[in-house]
Amino acid sequence: MHGLEAILYREAKIRFTNFAWLFWDAFYPLGNLLVFGVGINHALGSPLHDPNISYNDFFLGGVLAMATFGIAANTAWGFFLDRDNGIFLEMLTYPLSRAQYLGGKVSFNILLAIVQAAITVGMSALLLGVKVKPALLPLLLGGVILGTAGWFFFFAIFALRIRRNDIFNTVTSMFYFFFLFASSMFYPLDPLPRWFRSAALCNPVTWEVDLLRYGSIGLGTEHLVTEALALVGFTLVAFYLGVRTLNRASS
Repeated sequence: MHGLEAILYREAKIRFTNFAWLFWDAFYPLGNLLVFGVGINHALGSPLHDPNISYNDFFLGGVLAMATFGIAANTAWGFFLDRDNGIFLEMLTYPLSRAQYLGGKVSFNILLAIVQAAITVGMSALLLGVKVKPALLPLLLGGVILGTAGWFFFFAIFALRIRRNDIFNTVTSMFYFFFLFASSMFYPLDPLPRWFRSAALCNPVTWEVDLLRYGSIGLGTEHLVTEALALVGFTLVAFYLGVRTLNRASS
């Protein structure tokens, strides 16, 4: 079996041996949309004061970005455990390259993110009447792939460098809090204080959310092209640092 295929098989085997985990992976973004989106939509209505855009429409891009962020964090935890119990170093003695090892993991995460996105977008349109723009779905797919890869490489850096379990959990929890809430995921940025808007516009989660929001319902911002290019740059930098950290951790 080719090295890349072997890593894909291992990742799939881990997921498919636990049906509850598999179900959670596939449907939890839709669950977030149903719980938070429906509740806030009925309580507050449109965040943009536009009767044509409900909170469910607005939140769909945020849910998809949250899912890619969560996939990366969960895989980083697996990275950490593999290194902590010695499986990571053992696998590097197998006939596969470091690029195949990293590529197999990120490829599985991307496939999982695509399945999540397809289920979430399809069911949100069917159940909640979200006004998805079919012509923009290729852009949505590109945003899901780019965001998943970027956050995977970003979290891999810390999973391979941090040695203590408590420190790793603290760092990832801080990332969840600051990256997700200091972004455009849950609310539009225009009514917020200038300092918050400035911080959010420097946040890669905002770049991804805005790209996915445009790719799903066609709602864009004046910074969309800049944000898309910034997200590409973030992914490339994270990839470079992730590979460099992997080489150091295995040397």
